[in-house]
Amino acid sequence: MKRRAFLAAPLALAATPALASGGGGGGSTGGYVRYPTITATTIRSDGRRGVMTVETGVDTPDAAAKLRAEQSQPRMRAVFNILVQREANTLLPGGVPNVERLHGQLQAAVNIIMGQRTSHLLIGTVMIV
Repeated sequence: MKRRAFLAAPLALAATPALASGGGGGGSTGGYVRYPTITATTIRSDGRRGVMTVETGVDTPDAAAKLRAEQSQPRMRAVFNILVQREANTLLPGGVPNVERLHGQLQAAVNIIMGQRTSHLLIGTVMIV
């Protein structure tokens, strides 16, 4: 069973009335662009190697910004990989990632790549396995 698809359906239905009442001009609004999961290696509490995974996406205000976010996916993933690996390297064995700091760094990268501050980074799950 695909849990993400199951959970995304009610959110899409809940957002539909808000979008319908928004402009009425029939134009395309912004949306959510989901990026593939970012992974980095770290050391677990038992001394073995672990994997830190971070799910990311960008919420954009208009269709042009959404298109730019989709086209900038390779750049975003490259920068996200560097920043997540840097965060994973700073962790002590068995340590907890600083999600606030990571979010700030990733949001700054989104602002630079998108060339605007209106796009918002959304972080899904941050875990170490």
